[in-house]
Order: sequence, then structure tokens, then C-alpha cells
Amino acid sequence: MSDQSRTSRRGFLALSGGLGAAAALSACSAPTGASSSSATRSATAGNLTKIGLDYPFTQLPLYTTLVKLSTARAKKKDITLVTTSDQSSPDTQASNLNAWISQKVPAIVSFPMVFEATEKTAKSALDAGLIWVTYGGSLTNQSADIQFSFTEGGKLLGEAAAKWANQTLGGKGKIAFLTDSTIQLGRDRTKGMIDAFTKLAPGVDVVAQEQAIDPDTGLSKSNAILAKHRDLNIILGVTDAAAYGGFKALQQAGRAKDDAKTFVGGQDGAAPSLLAIKQGTFYRASAALAPQDIAAAIVDVPLAVAAGKANPSVDVPITLVGNTDTAKIDALLAQNA
Repeated sequence: MSDQSRTSRRGFLALSGGLGAAAALSACSAPTGASSSSATRSATAGNLTKIGLDYPFTQLPLYTTLVKLSTARAKKKDITLVTTSDQSSPDTQASNLNAWISQKVPAIVSFPMVFEATEKTAKSALDAGLIWVTYGGSLTNQSADIQFSFTEGGKLLGEAAAKWANQTLGGKGKIAFLTDSTIQLGRDRTKGMIDAFTKLAPGVDVVAQEQAIDPDTGLSKSNAILAKHRDLNIILGVTDAAAYGGFKALQQAGRAKDDAKTFVGGQDGAAPSLLAIKQGTFYRASAALAPQDIAAAIVDVPLAVAAGKANPSVDVPITLVGNTDTAKIDALLAQNA
């Protein structure tokens, strides 16, 4: 794998565990490793007293939020939550995970920075009789996983933008997609939003599909698109971070914040995007996740594995929020306080 590809994957994963609308967790089946049954024998729901949360992007505000919420959830279950300090380094992450395996931490929830490279580590955990839960995707070697309704989020955003285009632009205009093709999460979100939009608003011209997952790249790619298409109406992002870059690019190009014929939307429920939606700008929608739901999954999925449940994995639900959903937005922002 190239350094550029690894960086892209790390960046996307860092941005994709965002905020969202509160809802109950819904279970779904996922691939399990050949050694996952040994993990179930090693720990049962009654004697699982420790869970390790390996979230490598410790510099992100979301990290503090998830640790706080997950610790509170674990305490209610008489479980101790321990964490790593990976400092966004794949090598440090691998070292910390191997240390946990040596120490026999009974359940590990890990957000791999490089999924392919983590397969061997996950297999070692399972072979040692530990529970391994993959966060943000799936591994071949795992007990269960925590995902985020990848395709559904893209679909919700695409449908909302298409409805707006048909109502406001008469089904005509120009759209640009800020996409990701490096990992399952990005590919599924991208496909969901593009398929939904183009099906429901076929008269809108797709003028660009550009790889962008962070604000800076979203800004630069959107500036390049606007240089060719000053009359661009819609930007949809695979992340709120990328879409927010597009939001800024449009404003820098002279677009009024409340322009009636402009629509920007993203996915995750990141705080800056939620605030822009609440303020009535042309950032009009986000397919959002709730930190409390993610924190609940971090504790409840290992417990489900330990209890021997047939389908312990979860797909954290996602909800579209727009400028009429003030109460939902306030609730989401409060979870990150």
C-alpha cells in the first residue's frame, strides 16, 4: 500500500466517527474470525470486567467525548474501560495492541488505522482467547464489529439533495460530489449518495466527482471545480469535513451564506456543519451519528460477544438532520460538550 493511500485511509477513519442523531442501536450480522468461539469461552457476560478501547486519533475532540461516554456506560455495567495512547501512529497502535494481548485484556475494541495490517494482530487476540471488536469496518479475524450505516447515510443525503433540487431548481442545475474510494466506509457512503441523487434528480448535471475527506482538500477541490463551474448549485460530501470545505469555497467565491439556490450537505454530524445548518445557511443537511450510540456500542458489543449472542455486531443508526431539526441538532451538540 502506498503512503498516500495509507494517509487517505487514516484521515477518512479519523473523520468518520463523527456526531449524529440519537437512536437505538440495531443489531446486524458480520463476518467473524475462525477463533472467535474461543473468545466467547474465555469471557462470559458475568465475568467480563475490563474492556480496552483503542481509538488512535487522540488529538480529536471526539476522542475525549467517546472516552467520557464509554467510561460512564462501562461503569454502569461494573466494567473498567482502559484506553491506549496511539498518537495517530500505526506503529504505536500495533505496539499497544500487542501489549494488551500479552496482558490478556479480555475484550479489545480497536479502530484500525490500516485495516489490512491489523488482521494479524486481531488473529493473535482471538487465538489468545480474547474478544476482538473492530470499530469502523470489518476484519476477517474478529468477534464482531461496529459500523455506521455507511450506505444508508449516503442514501439519506442523496435523497434530501435530490428532493431539494427538484423543488427549488426544477430538476436542473449542477452538482459536485466529494467522495472516498479507499475503504469500505468511504466506498459505501459514496455509492449511496451518488446512486440516490442521480436516480431521483437525473436532470441535474454531475460536473465532478473528487476524492476529498478533510476540510482542506474539500476546499481546494471545490475551488478547482468552481473555477470551471461558477454556477455550481450543489456539493455533497462523503464526510461533513469535506463538505464544510466546499461550503467555505462557495462563500469565498462570493456566494451568500443563505443563497436560495445552493445546497451543501455531508455525513457524520460534525459540530461546525450542525451549527451552519442550525443558522439557516445553504449548508442544509447532514446524515448524522450520535456519540452516545457509538459509546453504547463500545461497551455493549463486547458484552454481547461474551454472552454468546448469535449476532453481536451493530450498525449504529444514522439520521438526516436539516434546518428544521433544531432540537435534534442541540441534542447532538450537547453530547459533545
